[in-house]
Amino acid sequence: MSARLEQQVRFIVEVDRLKEIFRQTVCIQSRRPENDAEHSWHLCLMVIVLAEHANAAGLDVLRVLKMLILHDLVEIDAGDTFAFDAARMADQHAREAVAADRIFGLLPADQAQAFRALWDEFEARATPEAQFATAIDRFHPMLLHCHTEGATWRKHGVTQAKIIARNSVIGDGSAAVWAYAEKMLQAAVDAGYVGT
Repeated sequence: MSARLEQQVRFIVEVDRLKEIFRQTVCIQSRRPENDAEHSWHLCLMVIVLAEHANAAGLDVLRVLKMLILHDLVEIDAGDTFAFDAARMADQHAREAVAADRIFGLLPADQAQAFRALWDEFEARATPEAQFATAIDRFHPMLLHCHTEGATWRKHGVTQAKIIARNSVIGDGSAAVWAYAEKMLQAAVDAGYVGT
């Protein structure tokens, strides 16, 4: 077996651990915690379905998919950080950058560099692709929270104002998706699933 293939397979085996990283978000039907691999799959499907609503014309959908399938791999080392946990959010990027170095570093150098560049692009949110990837990444948990009667929001006392402050960046990638998210959130507030 070639050394390159050996490195690639070692990376693939390592990232299987993503299935064991559980999020605060719960699945709609069973209400069990969602794992990061499920989250990543759902995000990619959402991109394929919703790409026509991106603000940018000519969006490179494959690039968006690559960012979304890679960006949470760092949570294998850094753990999932709940979006409304201020203490853990403070050092999230630093923890995840160290994890990115290790996890992507398992790959051959050219792939390691390319994957890390995609992760950095997602983090910077400067390109239309990264902005749309972020929009979908932020919309996804909102969608699940709204369809589970705000289970996680209620558990942690998350308010409408905090949800808007965290997620308004959805509009940078898709004004249409953000408008939908705002209406969905207001319906959750009206139903008593989240406080103002």
